[in-house]
Amino acid sequence: MHSLLTEGELVPSEIAQRCSALGYGGIGITDHVDISNIDMVLECLVPACEELNNIFSLTIVPGVELTHVPPESIEKLAKHAKEKGAKIVLVHGETIVEPVKKGTNQAALMVPEVDILAHPGLITSDEASLAKKNGVYLELTSRKGHSLSNGHVAKTALSAGAGLLLNSDAHSPSDFISFDDAKKVVLGCGLDERECNDVLVTNPKMFLKFLE
Repeated sequence: MHSLLTEGELVPSEIAQRCSALGYGGIGITDHVDISNIDMVLECLVPACEELNNIFSLTIVPGVELTHVPPESIEKLAKHAKEKGAKIVLVHGETIVEPVKKGTNQAALMVPEVDILAHPGLITSDEASLAKKNGVYLELTSRKGHSLSNGHVAKTALSAGAGLLLNSDAHSPSDFISFDDAKKVVLGCGLDERECNDVLVTNPKMFLKFLE
């Protein structure tokens, strides 16, 4: 989800409080960045998450979403983000509702520092296989617009054995979803109950443990 540091509506403290009230076990605050603002965002977000983790019972993970970054710059910025304290690096993938530069999905999946390829759009079988090989999670999302390709992403990822996570991509309080709503989104992608449990329970727990 995104905070007031970029295009979100809430400061990290309010995000933590609202998500705690909803019973979330862990969240990632991953603001939109490119070369112009990556340092500023992480200099604010990393210490904020450290302090909030000492107060709230849920895990609050700082990170970034590399957004409309040219494919040629993804590796450099992903490495820089991790060096500056980002625990999660997402790349804004080739969603079907925005003019993301072709080759972004492929470039992101080749970078060890990238953890999640967000809204990858009409991802190919070869790209999904690369995600599986390199341990990059692919995103299903409840975000309007980006969610239009959820069914394709789910089918392609499952065929390749790539890991899936559900992301609210929250920008405002109205974007926060309950577990029941999240389950409806995943089942709506055509997944069965076991696959749904992997996306909503097993994979997130594995991912959070990996970040420890």
